[in-house]
Amino acid sequence: MPIGTAVHERTLALCESLNYREWSGYYAVSAYEAHHEHEYNAIRNASALIDVSPLFKYLITGRDATRLVNRVITRDADALAVGQVYYTPWCDERGKVIDDGTVTRVAEDAFRWTAADPSLRWFTQNAVGLDVRIDDISEQMAALALQGPTSGRLLDAVADADIRGLRYFRMTRGSIGGVPVEISRTGYTGDLGYEIWMPWDRAIAVWDALMRGGRAFDIRPAGMLALDVARVEAGLLLIEVDFNSSKKAVIDSQAYTPYEMGLGRLVQLDAGPFIGRDALAAEHRRGAARQIVGITIDWPAVEQLYDELGMAPQIAAAASRVAVPVFRGGRQVGRATTTTWSPVLKKLIALATISAPDFVEGTPLEIEMTVEAVRHRVRATVTRTPFFSPARKTQPIGV
Repeated sequence: MPIGTAVHERTLALCESLNYREWSGYYAVSAYEAHHEHEYNAIRNASALIDVSPLFKYLITGRDATRLVNRVITRDADALAVGQVYYTPWCDERGKVIDDGTVTRVAEDAFRWTAADPSLRWFTQNAVGLDVRIDDISEQMAALALQGPTSGRLLDAVADADIRGLRYFRMTRGSIGGVPVEISRTGYTGDLGYEIWMPWDRAIAVWDALMRGGRAFDIRPAGMLALDVARVEAGLLLIEVDFNSSKKAVIDSQAYTPYEMGLGRLVQLDAGPFIGRDALAAEHRRGAARQIVGITIDWPAVEQLYDELGMAPQIAAAASRVAVPVFRGGRQVGRATTTTWSPVLKKLIALATISAPDFVEGTPLEIEMTVEAVRHRVRATVTRTPFFSPARKTQPIGV
C-alpha cells in the first residue's frame, strides 16, 4: 500500500478529485481537480508546484566518487563542475540503458544522483575496489519542482538564494521559509523551471512558503496528468512507457540503447572507459537500428474520420500511454508509445519508436487510430523534438 510523501498533508487537502496514483511506493496526485487543464495551464503560463519526492536519490561521496560516476554514466564526470547538473543515461555491459536521471556535483568529491528506478545495488556492485560511500537518501531528502514562466521571479521573491544568476542545469544553495535548500534549474516540463531539494522533515515549510509567496505569480499545484502532457511536448521520455530498463526487459527488443532513445549526444565515447562503451562504439559505427522520435499526426485527417460519421472529434485530454502501430508504405515500422493533444501547439503529437531508415525527420508515416471500433490509418510526419522549447527555459529570468 502506498504511503504519503513529505508534503502529503498539503497535497491531500488540495486534491479535490482524490485522484491519486502510486509512484515508487508513494501516493502521487494525478490531478487536483476533476480535470487537469488548470494545472497544465499553470505549467505553460504561470507557476506549477509538483511533488517529485518519490524520485530515488543517492549521495555519492569519497576520494573515488568521480571515478565511480565515470565508470557508470555515458558522460565525462571529470568535466562536471561543482554546482553543475548532468542529465545522463547509464547502461549495462551490452550498452542497453538501465535508467536515466540527473547527476549533480554538489562538492568536489560529492554527487547527488536521481533515478526513476532503484539503483543502489548497481552502483554498489560497480564501486568494488573504490574509496567511495553510497548513501540512499530517498527518504531523507524531499523534492519539489517549480515550473513555468513565472517560476523564476517567484523564487527570486521567496528564496534567499542567487536565483537571477542561476544558469540552466546549474545548482545553487540558499533557504526558503527558513529551511536550507538546494535549487537546480532543471525540470521535466521543457519550460523555465527549478527543482528544490530539502530535508524530508522540513518540506512542508518550503511548500507553504512557495504557495504563500506564489499567489502573486498565479501558482497552482499540479499533478501527473498535466506533467505527462508537458513532458511529451518537451520530447522527454518516461521509463516503462517509452522505453524499458534493461533490468526489466523480458525480450531483447524491450531494451534500448542511448542511440535508440535519441540520446546519442549524451554518449561521450572518448571520455574514458564506462560500462557499455565498447558496445555503444560498435553501434555508433554501424548506426542505430531504430530510434525514439517525435511524430506529428495530421489533425485534418483525424477530423475527417469523425466528420464522416457525423461526430465531433473525440480526443482524450490526458496523454495516452497505449502503444499503437505506426506504418510506412503498408508495412509496420514502429509504434507510438505516448500520444497527446498539445494545448500550446494545437497539434496531436506522439513519441514513437521507429525503425531505420524511417526515423529521419520529415519522413511521412501513418499511425493507427480506432474510431467507433474501426481501425484506420492517419497521416503523420516524423518531427524533431522537443516539439515545444521556449527561449525562456534557458534565458536569464529578468525581474
